[in-house]
Amino acid sequence: MVKTVVAEETRLKPIEDRLAQSSLPSEVGLIIGKFSSGLDRAFVFDLIPTPNNDSGDPASSISEPEKKKGSKSDTSSLFIDKDWVAEHARQVSRMLVGGMKVVGIYVWISDGAFKNSTIVLCQTVKVVAEAAVIVEAEWDERLLLHICYSPRRWSCRNCSLSSNITSSSLRPCDFKMGKVLNYLQTFKCMYNFTLRLPIFHDNASKFHTFSDVLCHAISLHAKELKGARALIDGKLVVDGEPYSTDGVHEVELLLPFTSNTPFEAFSQRDVVGILSFSGLVCSFAYLNSKEPISQAITDIKGDIIMSLQSRLDIICDEADADSGSGPDVGREASSDLSTEKPVSQCVLHLLRKGCMLPFPRRVFAPWLAGIYVCDYLQPSDTVEVLKDHCTELLSMKAPTDVSTILELEKEAISVKTKSFWDVAVPFSSAIPQHPEKSKTDDSRELTENNKSTNSGHVNLMAAIFILLLSILLGFVFFLQKS
Repeated sequence: MVKTVVAEETRLKPIEDRLAQSSLPSEVGLIIGKFSSGLDRAFVFDLIPTPNNDSGDPASSISEPEKKKGSKSDTSSLFIDKDWVAEHARQVSRMLVGGMKVVGIYVWISDGAFKNSTIVLCQTVKVVAEAAVIVEAEWDERLLLHICYSPRRWSCRNCSLSSNITSSSLRPCDFKMGKVLNYLQTFKCMYNFTLRLPIFHDNASKFHTFSDVLCHAISLHAKELKGARALIDGKLVVDGEPYSTDGVHEVELLLPFTSNTPFEAFSQRDVVGILSFSGLVCSFAYLNSKEPISQAITDIKGDIIMSLQSRLDIICDEADADSGSGPDVGREASSDLSTEKPVSQCVLHLLRKGCMLPFPRRVFAPWLAGIYVCDYLQPSDTVEVLKDHCTELLSMKAPTDVSTILELEKEAISVKTKSFWDVAVPFSSAIPQHPEKSKTDDSRELTENNKSTNSGHVNLMAAIFILLLSILLGFVFFLQKS
């Protein structure tokens, strides 16, 4: 459980001034930071306000029921568009790298409105936690930061996610401001990977569509990556060894040797093809100088898996949003499926041709104190998409200097399917044949078999003749010597 929360004062003080000078009765947004299990602390990097929804309405508002005569109590309460805040958290979490997470929400309301809205606030924290999952560690709590304007003060609470939502779900924790960003160490990893998975018949696997199989492949690789050893700046990682906060530390992951169990567990009659998933992932992670160095490796591994999953989610989101117009590759890949179906929704074992699904590329933009955030661009996208997302989702100024934007993934991530019907399942058995054609094929096959049989007899007789001739010559040479 988090006992102390340390926030970056150079970011929170300007936010407090902005809110105090505004006439906003309420504001809700996301807390960007990280949990440190070894230190029982949470670090807050920044607060990001949730933008107005598609209708132009703010994500939160204050409702004030009519007061009874003579009553001086504050009866106002907070309304929050929970689904909109959760969607904001989901999209922002994709833009964060290793060591940075959506760790909770903040609210700008009066003390009375806060006390009258604890259930709503806890519900919002819970949906945000479900939308922006922290995979690397099983944290059953998130932060709720209250910025009170009457009277002016900051207070932070833990919100438990494991119990039913009640007033006791909130527990106070120590909150203080200080220097956080200046003590972060930077780690970078260029991770090459190649995954090959079998494509099964309909009755041999519960994963059928392109997206389902890829999601399963990513989860399998996450387990494999968990056991990988790491080199930092060419040296094997040793906890407790000091690392300078200056510069970028290069990380190399060493995967253990494992047998290809997915292929060994099934017979060839169950397999109809191979899915090849490969490419290069550029990963960054940020570590507080007081955290163990092993945490940086955990953050790098988690960032790699989350990056792959985020790219797949983006493809699926676009397919769901516009299912009527799939990529050309999807139409080319399957003659049996609807030409309108996107390739990510295709059923793999029904494909008669190989197909390829390119993944979005990851690009990085400078954010705070040398820290980078990321975005994912489709092959046709430009960096203008990144600038728009930075402004809309992170409420930051878009980078004006294009040279500060990093595009380090030179090798694009892609997924390819290769069919081997002639090896696993004969292609002829999957396609009905005409009787006349079948008879012609049978007679041709019988003729070829007869020819091969006759050829085999000739070869056998020749071998016997050569053997007898060799014995005879050897016997003659023996008699001459004797």
